[in-house]
Amino acid sequence: MNRILIVDDDRDIVAALEIYLTTSGYEVSKAYNGKEAVEQMNTAGADLILMDVMMPQMDGIAATQKIRESSNVPILFLTAKSEDVDLINGLNVGADDYITKPFKPMEVLARVRSHLRRFTELGGRTADDSGLLTVGPITLDDNAKQVKVDGVPVALTPLEFSILRLLMQHPGQVFSTAQIYEKVWNDPVLGSENTVAVHIRHLREKIEIDPAHPRHLKVVWGLGYKMEA
Repeated sequence: MNRILIVDDDRDIVAALEIYLTTSGYEVSKAYNGKEAVEQMNTAGADLILMDVMMPQMDGIAATQKIRESSNVPILFLTAKSEDVDLINGLNVGADDYITKPFKPMEVLARVRSHLRRFTELGGRTADDSGLLTVGPITLDDNAKQVKVDGVPVALTPLEFSILRLLMQHPGQVFSTAQIYEKVWNDPVLGSENTVAVHIRHLREKIEIDPAHPRHLKVVWGLGYKMEA
């Protein structure tokens, strides 16, 4: 049974999310500030975290940064529409996605299922996977779930791996941010283009020699992104 850590200083929101998740078959643990979330991850762990942004003692951004030092589990921000700057900061320090308050129960459950599935698939091995993909010096082994640049392994998050796999499967093809989001997150885009851009930037920092002037993961202005050899 997957364990979900809910982190929010609003106890009503925590209680509501607990009901949605437990009735859907998930185990739930709770924290009411970032400091408690970090402590719980160090002691009990979790398979996915729903993290509020604004909290006392330690906010969601600081907590995410601390958790990312030792864990790669999916982290989904719970954010108000007025917190766009905080949202971008959160994605920059390692959050995977966000859900805007007020949220619908089915949206939360769909996002949780999607991220858990992707994280589980990346952590596993399947003999029938498509195997090796190569673009220039970049090699993606879909069986071993490993990426190498000039033969040197690079560590990617599940979302970064999925984005890179999509682009490498279609070299030269341009994908819009909306197409990338829908194919990788398996959700309607609903204004999430900034999320894609942040993950693309992180990916470039890991696979490009000069991320500011990428040779392989390129932007086609006004259209999207593509992989070039």
